[in-house]
Amino acid sequence: MITTNPIPAAFSPKKQRWQFPWVWRITVFYLLVMLAVPIAALFSRASSAGPLHFWQVATRAIALSAYEVTFVTALVAALINGVFGTLIAWVLVRYSFPGKRFFDAVVDLPFALPTAVAGLTLATVYSENGWIGSLVAPFGIRIAFTRWGVAVAMLFISLPFVIRTVQPVLTEMEKDVEEAAWSLGATHAQTFWRVILPPLMPAILTGVALGFSRAVGEFGSVVIISSNTPFRDLIASVLVFQSLEQYDYEAATIIGTVMLLVSLAILFLINLLQAWGRRYAER
Repeated sequence: MITTNPIPAAFSPKKQRWQFPWVWRITVFYLLVMLAVPIAALFSRASSAGPLHFWQVATRAIALSAYEVTFVTALVAALINGVFGTLIAWVLVRYSFPGKRFFDAVVDLPFALPTAVAGLTLATVYSENGWIGSLVAPFGIRIAFTRWGVAVAMLFISLPFVIRTVQPVLTEMEKDVEEAAWSLGATHAQTFWRVILPPLMPAILTGVALGFSRAVGEFGSVVIISSNTPFRDLIASVLVFQSLEQYDYEAATIIGTVMLLVSLAILFLINLLQAWGRRYAER
């Protein structure tokens, strides 16, 4: 007669279902404390105002102007960096030149540099008496303390995202495909648009989305290089800070909630782009 040993209670499927590893518990606890609880508190505070009052505060003229300055300027800056960031990544990957390691390290400077220091540096360079600002001042163009200054700050802090997203994809691309296209009679322009660009596009879009989200949440550099004047160059994050200074916590919470919802939408878009890039790479 064949007998089977009973499964020990410690290895029972029912008990295994509730025995979570300590690493998993620490991860969940940390995510709850650092992300879930603050977000829930912000939503709870904003929802206490009521839907009608929430809408009235969120759609005030000064708030709508701040949204327009923030999102439109951030989008333009991200698109510009999508072009020049791809170009810089191409040069860093495909060419060898003296000082390449130095320039590759300088790309990460906006990551390490405090945003307040970046704003002070940009304001010094692009002011009317600065190195660059003095060159365009005779033509009646002001950069610092205008909306142009906001754009420059957003360009500065979002550039590395495109470069560092595109670089790995360029490194993995085999040059044999380009040479095969050339041997078949394709021009350099045709090779770029039909062979090189399609695999790069998911990475470029992801870098643009990351740069856009970073520019939307920028505060330290923008608050220094702009005049922070309503209906001119006031961005949403500075408006939240000004509301707090005026002890208008309700308005600050509501505007912050709107920014949070937009950030979550951007995060969802980034995840879709990354999933699309993975599916494209598997083909």
